[in-house]
Amino acid sequence: MRKLFGTDGVRGIANKDLTPELAYRLGRAGAYVLFKDKNKDKTKVIIGKDTRISGDMLENAMSAGFLSMGVDVLSLGVVPTPAIAHLARELGADCGVMISASHNPVEYNGIKFFDNRGCKLRDEAESEIEKIVLQNDEIQYRAVNEKVGIIKRVENAIELYMEYLLKTTSHNFIGMKIAIDTANGSAYEVAPKLLKQLGAEVFVINDKPDGMNINLNCGSTHLEAIKKLVKETGSDIGISFDGDADRALAVDSKCQIIDGDYIMAICGMKLKKKKELNKDTIVATVMSNIGLDLAVRKENISVLKTKVGDRYVLEEMINNNYTLGGEQSGHIIFLKHNTTGDGLLTAIQLIDTIKEEGKTLEELASVMTSYPQVLVNASVKKENKTEYLRDKEIMEEIERIENSMSGKGRVLIRPSGTEPVVRVMLEGENQKDLEYLATKLAKLIESRLS
Repeated sequence: MRKLFGTDGVRGIANKDLTPELAYRLGRAGAYVLFKDKNKDKTKVIIGKDTRISGDMLENAMSAGFLSMGVDVLSLGVVPTPAIAHLARELGADCGVMISASHNPVEYNGIKFFDNRGCKLRDEAESEIEKIVLQNDEIQYRAVNEKVGIIKRVENAIELYMEYLLKTTSHNFIGMKIAIDTANGSAYEVAPKLLKQLGAEVFVINDKPDGMNINLNCGSTHLEAIKKLVKETGSDIGISFDGDADRALAVDSKCQIIDGDYIMAICGMKLKKKKELNKDTIVATVMSNIGLDLAVRKENISVLKTKVGDRYVLEEMINNNYTLGGEQSGHIIFLKHNTTGDGLLTAIQLIDTIKEEGKTLEELASVMTSYPQVLVNASVKKENKTEYLRDKEIMEEIERIENSMSGKGRVLIRPSGTEPVVRVMLEGENQKDLEYLATKLAKLIESRLS
């Protein structure tokens, strides 16, 4: 179990868990691990951040770490996380760093590394960086004289990111009324500017960051705000971003939520029709709703499942050349365009589909029905978290439940990564039946493994 890096970088309360000292060491260790085999005098890293107050502190500390290793820093200012992935390639950077805690409250912050292809680092590289930092190993090298790194400001980072996004749609959005909630985060400037440039009438809320209000009762974790705006403005679609804009959720004109599963179904069907859905497959995670599987199956599209985390979705997509993947939470990857979840790209592709098909969003979303999900925790001994796989009685009960669902439901068991708990998730047609069966199965697991 890694102590620093989670599924999405290093994260913690800024200046308490994630201190400037730690950021400095991550910069030095990152430079050492990522660039030690490079045969060139100078390497460069791009660094961006979201709007939270601790961003400056952590950016400066981390930059000092890179500079001390002879790495030049291109400072992008406030940009969405997917801009880092794109601009790492566009600007020829050797590495990219985003300072953000995504959808978390303002007191948190985080550090995400990207490689020169714009992909999040592999587990092995993160583990090597973590080992150096935690063991407090002293890296012997320190750049001196002309080898010390320098900081350069990139004043047009947002414009470069917008240029790429504008090329991903063949339609203008004239006649569309679009409501957006930028969560007082990274999309506050670029999202309204981009959609207006495409011709849409745009209504925007939560676009005045003050360092303290990122994600505060707004954004993709608080959809009441965008529903209200859609209703008040009569918009055709509402888009809600999280703090670093690497994901987006939508609501239709009737304020019904269109989550990542719906977006993948809608866009996946369009891509297949255009012969751009490679291998007629969508890559999702085990948490995606079975409604996605059932909806796209009618169009002869398969859904391949990975473990939770968009990094694992991307890994599967790259390894097997798939073009569309993502998570229910709104991290959607269109690999033709970018190598990470991209909230603005997702919004554009969804609106592009509305224009292409000549249908409303609610009409497009009607292809899928989301099935009820019930989650119950079972407390077990820490050492027994995976023993359910070897317990005959538990496995027979799981098989019995799934057989009773006749292909329209499933059982998912996920051991917690941090607690002595096994999470029992049932999905199917009837909420009350699911609650009864999930509770019964959880009690069986507890009786056998606690």
